[in-house]
Amino acid sequence: MTVTICEVGPRDGLQNHPRVLPVPVRVELIERLAASGLPCIEAVSFVHPERVPAMAAAEDVLAAARVDPRTRMTALLLNARGFERFGSTGLRELRFTFAVSDTFNRRNANASAAEGRAAAVAVVRAARAHGIRTGVVLATAFGCPFEGEVDPGVVVDAAAELADAGVDELIFADTIGVAVPRQVRQIVPRALALGPTLGVHMHNTRNTGYLTTFAAIEAGAGIVDAAVGGLGGCPFAPNATGNVATEDLVYALEREGIRTGVDLDRLLETVTWLEPQLAGPLDGQLHRAGRFPAPSVSMHTSKQETGAQPSEERHGIRRAAELRSSEQAATLGSGPARRSDR
Repeated sequence: MTVTICEVGPRDGLQNHPRVLPVPVRVELIERLAASGLPCIEAVSFVHPERVPAMAAAEDVLAAARVDPRTRMTALLLNARGFERFGSTGLRELRFTFAVSDTFNRRNANASAAEGRAAAVAVVRAARAHGIRTGVVLATAFGCPFEGEVDPGVVVDAAAELADAGVDELIFADTIGVAVPRQVRQIVPRALALGPTLGVHMHNTRNTGYLTTFAAIEAGAGIVDAAVGGLGGCPFAPNATGNVATEDLVYALEREGIRTGVDLDRLLETVTWLEPQLAGPLDGQLHRAGRFPAPSVSMHTSKQETGAQPSEERHGIRRAAELRSSEQAATLGSGPARRSDR
């Protein structure tokens, strides 16, 4: 069994972070993630820079990134203006998002849910006419921070209209991290008959993100979104926190016998690189706990004899050195401030 992971860290992961990364760092993040074998990367969103400063200069990021041609690069759109900007990039794949709950969509995109749905249909049809692959993310599919519970029938009805318009992928998003497996089973199996490939975008706000992601896979979803280090959160959703961590999810899937095609060692190296870029710890667990099983004693001995170190050992050494440096800096009172809201 194989599952496609779409890495949303460069977009969803960074959009709500207090530290705005410069374009060269955002480009390097994308290139590192692509080099780890992630098959799909949601690299940017086309939104107004005053509303989401972290996503400014999206066109510059896309122009500078150099990735394997086999890597699917996509961008997130919220309206027709975003589609216009997308057209200048040369990308051949896009994602459009709208919320199925009215209040959230008005706050997030300054349009009603019905208007967002109509815009999604229009963009899908226009993109198909130009041979562009499309995905639509149905936000607040499992709950809204302003309206509460969301009727699964409303979600499936919206998905059906998008399927009729010719969308390639439908992604059901737990925007505020409230979903449980029961809700996933109420939506994904019903949407399978519509035709498009199904996916989920789960936030881990209440520690249910991994559970619901696995429930979606078992129900037939072929795409799962995740963000490196567990980054993420919507600027317009109160108390929304990060996505499921890509490295943690890859570890769990591979241990379960589900292939992802991702080089986990290289992905963990990216997590280690990213923490100082964001001046604080990331929420994923695997980069702290380490992989299991650990490299065998014989492999460890062999690497020592050749003067090389297994990547897991190198990773552990780097983490230990960083922790020591942090402790020393804290003792001296000169260390960088750490985020207290995580």
